[in-house]
Amino acid sequence: MDERSPVTPHGWQLNESAFAWRFSRSSGSGGQHVNTTDSRVELIVDIAALGLPPHIAERVITKLGPHVRVVASNHRSQLRNRSDALDRLGVLIDEAAHVQRPRRPTRPGKGAVERRITAKKHNSARKADRNWRSGD
Repeated sequence: MDERSPVTPHGWQLNESAFAWRFSRSSGSGGQHVNTTDSRVELIVDIAALGLPPHIAERVITKLGPHVRVVASNHRSQLRNRSDALDRLGVLIDEAAHVQRPRRPTRPGKGAVERRITAKKHNSARKADRNWRSGD
């Protein structure tokens, strides 16, 4: 197993008993090595058993569901794929736990309003010149 205990980038310790690891052979080219090594890693996590604070766990379950599946097969080494899967899991949990700040509506500034009105007048004058005049 990985030497480091799983921690999200936010700093939350994760309970490893909530992890279910599965290993299989990776697809793609790699010669004889790929035919003999179970380097593809699939991590299935029970969010409720992770040991997150209750309000965070509730938010993560709402966004990601009760079980999260992370697959890593980028590296030839199973150990590196495990580490990659844990890193991805941490990022997923942090993104799901993030609370979006409500947007505070703002009004355009005085300069923006003046530029808009000037541009409208300029376009109006340009289009007015396109009118066909019979009296010329």
